[in-house]
Amino acid sequence: MSVKAFKLVSAVEREMLMGDKNYINIECIECCGKNLYIGTNDCFIYHFLLDEKISTAGKITFAATKQLHKYLGLKKPVSELKAASALTRLLVLCDNTITLVNMMNLEPVPTGARIKGAVTFALNENPVSGDPFCVEVCIISVKRRTIQMFMVFEDRVQIVKEVFTPEQPCAVAVDGYYLCLALTTQYIILNYNTGASQDLFPYCSDEKRPIVKRIGRQEFLLAGPGGLGMFATVDGISQRAPVHWSENVIGAALCFPYVVALDDEFITVHSMLDQQQKQTLPFKEGHILQDFEGKVIVATNKGVYILVPLPLEKQIQDLLASRRVEEALVLAKGARRNIPKEKFQVMYKRILQQAGFIQFAQLQFLEAKELFR
Repeated sequence: MSVKAFKLVSAVEREMLMGDKNYINIECIECCGKNLYIGTNDCFIYHFLLDEKISTAGKITFAATKQLHKYLGLKKPVSELKAASALTRLLVLCDNTITLVNMMNLEPVPTGARIKGAVTFALNENPVSGDPFCVEVCIISVKRRTIQMFMVFEDRVQIVKEVFTPEQPCAVAVDGYYLCLALTTQYIILNYNTGASQDLFPYCSDEKRPIVKRIGRQEFLLAGPGGLGMFATVDGISQRAPVHWSENVIGAALCFPYVVALDDEFITVHSMLDQQQKQTLPFKEGHILQDFEGKVIVATNKGVYILVPLPLEKQIQDLLASRRVEEALVLAKGARRNIPKEKFQVMYKRILQQAGFIQFAQLQFLEAKELFR
């Protein structure tokens, strides 16, 4: 049964980006605070400011204001963008080279610092260096079966480590010294400091696009065999039951307590608390789904949309109104980490009371008694 957990709201419409130029496609996005960056197939970066507006009726809309756009001078698509806000730098991957540009004016850094030979890259969100003016970047190198770790400063880059992998890597996520890698036939965890590796489970990257996503400290979400979204820790174990996706998932994101997945026809929302599918939103031609500091963004080739979460209290009340007491209580307990303690205790008591009355009305006296107690 469905829960209305998210609403899909348009953020950047095609006219703002391309006018009447139909050949322009969105290749990648990055969002940092109110700053939204879009990389296109004709080698441009666009910078928008996103303003969230809430009407008196509580309806949320987004107004995107274009700041500037910049041509990178190549005939290649901009394939990845990542913001390093502490350095006010944007890392731009185009034509196997990562260039550092200023986040505000999109100009390359004067020193011309860059990382060459990168197929794809990931930032370490749990860095090991302890230097606040540096970001740690892991690249899958154009050299076969090679991963490289870099430290990126405001105007220079420094290679830290080169690691060889048993098979060709095709996707990576980083946490501390741990790399979670999708290789040709399996997922592995690799400690790049000690060289120790741990096999997770088989996966055929020729048949499907692998998904490797860091979702928290020492924990990753992966697209497993049989359309399963699998959770894995750096120790190679799973502390949560998997979620059932469709076979052809393109991207996944986390917005606690939900895992959101995109395939070629739908956006699906599963709860991490009970693994049930809670919502399905029709969405055709989507090819990007990412979360940025809790904001979930989806994009087609021509437009950008934001998945706005409904307040958890509203979702809980909707479940109680549908007499889905168990689900409401599971969601209420899960909301504990998102709500201040005093506020949560008041809310939780009220929910237990409401749930008790619902059970009482259904003549489930023992269950009602426990809830009232």
